[in-house]
Amino acid sequence: MAIRVVQLGTPRGRGEGLRLGTVRRPPRGVRKTEYASRNFYDVWLPELAPSEELVKVALLAGEARAWQAFVKRYRDEMKRPPATRLLGLLAALSQHTAFSVGCYCANEARCHRSVLKALLGEHGARLE
Repeated sequence: MAIRVVQLGTPRGRGEGLRLGTVRRPPRGVRKTEYASRNFYDVWLPELAPSEELVKVALLAGEARAWQAFVKRYRDEMKRPPATRLLGLLAALSQHTAFSVGCYCANEARCHRSVLKALLGEHGARLE
């Protein structure tokens, strides 16, 4: 049992468990009733997504320096009590059940989910 980090909208892996969407906005052009069946997410958790302002920064972060600025600001956002509590909850749940967290980005290395994975590990989560 552990947390798997995934790209939303991709086929589900065996034993992946419940899929949590850590994105600011739901998928465009997809009916709410189809989010799970189309492999986006079972539960939407926008509280772990970067703020709308920070998403815009991330989209423009082409060079390493800009990406590092994004990472710092996202980590600062995740220090807020609601996000910290959610990270702790997910870390605790990962000790007992398998589930996944994800985002739409194709490149995990330049996506907040890579930072989220590190943050979950820092909170004691079991990671796949």
